Amino acid sequence: MAEKYWVVGGVYTDTRFAELAPGAKETRLGPFATYDEAKAVWRAKAMETVDEAYARFHIEREKHDQFWVVGGEYTDTDFQAVKPGTEERLGPFATYDEAQRVWKQKSMAAIDDAYVRYRIDQQ
Repeated sequence: MAEKYWVVGGVYTDTRFAELAPGAKETRLGPFATYDEAKAVWRAKAMETVDEAYARFHIEREKHDQFWVVGGEYTDTDFQAVKPGTEERLGPFATYDEAQRVWKQKSMAAIDDAYVRYRIDQQ
């Protein structure tokens, strides 16, 4: 799963942070591949504007539109490598609930096999 994170914010009209100040533009920095990378930029931006009471920045995770059930039989219980020929990628599903139903079916069907694992990915 390739998540993307953005640092978003700017200078607002007041401390409700609901409306950007007249003439101010929203700042959107990124994308960042990890939350930690985005957090480092957010922290720097927050420190840069620490004396501006109407400035605020936050981290947004890019919205995903599709969900996939991914898994299969792994080579060992470290779950790092799927055994060749057993990998499954089911979907896409429009909602997390749809993917969760399939994930549960697949997981329950393999409940007695310690080497089989499934997860839900978003893209």
